[in-house]
Amino acid sequence: MLDGAMKMSFHTLHSPPVLLGLVTKNRAYFGARRIRSPNHHHLPSLTVQVSSVLVQTDESGNLPEPIKVLSSGVVNQRPRCTQNSDQLLSQPNTIGIIGGVSAFSTLIFLEKLVWWGIRAGGCPPFVVCSDSSLRMKLPILNSFHSFNAHMVQIPSSKFGPVVKSLRQKRVFLEQSGARCIVMPCHVLHVWQGEISEGCSLPFLHAGECVAKELLEAKLKPLEVGNGVRIGVLASNESLVAGIYQEKLQNEGFEVVLPDRATMEHVVIPAVEAVKRGDKKGARNLMKIAVQILLMRAVNTVVIACDEMQGLLPHNDPLLHKCTDPMDALARSTIRWANSDANMQI
Repeated sequence: MLDGAMKMSFHTLHSPPVLLGLVTKNRAYFGARRIRSPNHHHLPSLTVQVSSVLVQTDESGNLPEPIKVLSSGVVNQRPRCTQNSDQLLSQPNTIGIIGGVSAFSTLIFLEKLVWWGIRAGGCPPFVVCSDSSLRMKLPILNSFHSFNAHMVQIPSSKFGPVVKSLRQKRVFLEQSGARCIVMPCHVLHVWQGEISEGCSLPFLHAGECVAKELLEAKLKPLEVGNGVRIGVLASNESLVAGIYQEKLQNEGFEVVLPDRATMEHVVIPAVEAVKRGDKKGARNLMKIAVQILLMRAVNTVVIACDEMQGLLPHNDPLLHKCTDPMDALARSTIRWANSDANMQI
């Protein structure tokens, strides 16, 4: 029987929200919920235990000192002994996760990480740093951009504060004991190169993980005379779709994107339906968008849109024609955690 233990962190004004996770054999349950697989199959007996950790930073911005908050309300600060004792987690396969613009999507990724980890023999320890205010700082998420034939470059000066904040979160995760960094957010991958600048740890890219898995699948062209085609469905073509197009083309795939009419009359309305709570309408529109791409002889459709996660029921045949980049990122993360390479860091 596998029991899951999870430590939830609160934060002060000067430190980011953090979530620590470690699958253990602890049977002292605080609270429980069933974890669903990416295909919505239930995993029995997996539980979540919640406690609290206060993370603070001093005025100089030094490494935060974890402080355990006991149930009695007494604060017990860990003594500084060695460099390792200052880290929140010190296992050699610890994963550092930079949360995306949607806290919900970050939680979905954690669910996938736990599920794929259990299938591989156990979920690795992880530290999550999440900031839900990012959505308010990125108005581009709510605007429509036409797609160019190449990856659109977004000037870092325009979103300098956002990039700086994300880089600080990455450094915080490194100092917390992370040995590998992942970022389960489609949009934030636009700045992954800048966020990872100066990082000595592996920093997995969702687009590269998808492209590698599809390459390993040895797909065959569906039409004679054409290469293997991969559809990409995203609410923002010039940003998100461009990220996946670049990585897929680097592996020799032909990338197919929705045309403008499909974007304006199907994809964007589907996202808007999700935002106003019309799940049924969003699901129907998403099915149309996927079918339009499938009619263009694509082998699979990469769903690079947080709002479309979980719209299709697990028994829908169309779901088997789709690829979720966050599943690929989670699987790649687990493979890294279970490899010998992480021991070399």
